Amino acid sequence: MGASGVMLAAASAHGSDAGNLAPASAMLLVHAAAVLAAAALAERGVVHVRIGVVAGFGLLIGAALFAGSVALRHYTGYRPFPFAAPTGGAIMIVSWLTLGIAAALPRWK
Repeated sequence: MGASGVMLAAASAHGSDAGNLAPASAMLLVHAAAVLAAAALAERGVVHVRIGVVAGFGLLIGAALFAGSVALRHYTGYRPFPFAAPTGGAIMIVSWLTLGIAAALPRWK
């Protein structure tokens, strides 16, 4: 995710008419760090392990769906399916809320 985010940032900065890749880059870069943090927190028991892992996977899937949809549409003109980017965004929102729940219930295993 991090490498893809950097590549999309470079494409956005240097490509012609590629400004719409910047949001995809930002989502990948921010959520790459969040996925690593969720995994580390779950592994150390700071957050509820199962809920934290589910939230981490949701962040991964949501960011990939959002950024993949934006990049695919930019480069090919096609989208994976209607509303793919908003669906990815909604998955990320739910995953962040889930991670918050996991933090509130760290000892409840």
